[in-house]
Amino acid sequence: MCRGHGGHGHPVVWVAAVRPAVWSCCLDESCSGMHSRSSCGCQCGGTPSVFWKSCRSVNGVVGLRWEGARAELQVAAVLATRWKQRSLPDLTSLVRRATLKENEHVPKYEKIHNFKVHTFRGPHWCEYCANFMWGLIAQGVKCADCGLNVHKQCSKMVPNDCKPDLKHVKKVYSCDLTTLVKAHFTKRPMVVDMCIREIESRGLNSEGLYRVSGFSDLIEDVKMAFDRDGEKADISVNMYEDINIITGALKLYFRDLPIPLITYDAYPKFIESAKTTDPDEQLEILHEALKLLPPAHCETLRYLMAHLKRVTLHEKENLMSAENLGIVFGPTLMRAPELDAMAALNDIRYQRLVVEMLIKNEDILF
Repeated sequence: MCRGHGGHGHPVVWVAAVRPAVWSCCLDESCSGMHSRSSCGCQCGGTPSVFWKSCRSVNGVVGLRWEGARAELQVAAVLATRWKQRSLPDLTSLVRRATLKENEHVPKYEKIHNFKVHTFRGPHWCEYCANFMWGLIAQGVKCADCGLNVHKQCSKMVPNDCKPDLKHVKKVYSCDLTTLVKAHFTKRPMVVDMCIREIESRGLNSEGLYRVSGFSDLIEDVKMAFDRDGEKADISVNMYEDINIITGALKLYFRDLPIPLITYDAYPKFIESAKTTDPDEQLEILHEALKLLPPAHCETLRYLMAHLKRVTLHEKENLMSAENLGIVFGPTLMRAPELDAMAALNDIRYQRLVVEMLIKNEDILF
């Protein structure tokens, strides 16, 4: 008899784990007695808690008073203390599930999980429902950004609380903007911050800034440097003397985004503002359109527009007005969601107007 249970009038039954079980004492999901002839643990007859043989008298569990619901609350308190003492990789799927459900009630900066069908090697449990993932191939889905493993049917119920891990986010270019900033815990992508700092330190007076193209092979070198070294990439004048290489790398970053800086969802609203003739109404629609952008996109757009506004202050030297910058950045920051080539072609002039308005009214809109 287990002193923690039997001592309070609750019978203890020795059980064999005929299916994967999570032990209430040590939180171990595995079990060495997976067949009916070996009793690998015991279960209190009064509660659903299951214990290893070696853990049945563990300190902190044996002293609990098992009185219905109060007993379960006391166990939960003891286990919660132990969960806090464990490192993140040691958290069980039950802990992860509790965290996910708790986060559903906390309003915060959201990111959707990037689930892809995955074949797992060895036994795996769903990190949402804690049930076993059966099958030999394609047992479930795995988030490519944070590594969360769940059943395909459970993926529809998981809250949008993806926390990308750097071991899964292996590149900078062609990576979703929100994924990148959450993985690096930054407000904006490092490419944007570093390139703009370099341009403003030595290139604001360069004629044709952003309009003149740099050598494509060197631009690719900058891209690979960011993908390889991240924020440690060297883009100083010692490495790239031509400032047009840095401007080209910045434009390439925005062109390579899987979701444009001005997202597909917000695109129609921005185009609507460009088609409006009344200036006050234009600003009102633009303000509404900015609210449709994800926080990371909006912050990056604000930072970029403030930079381009400073570029226009040197127009006498660099010959780059807000209109000229709109021509360059319109198709770079915006892409039509429709597949119709003619519709996309007709929108080019409106894309230019959108960027031009954002630059001129940067201090009002952001």
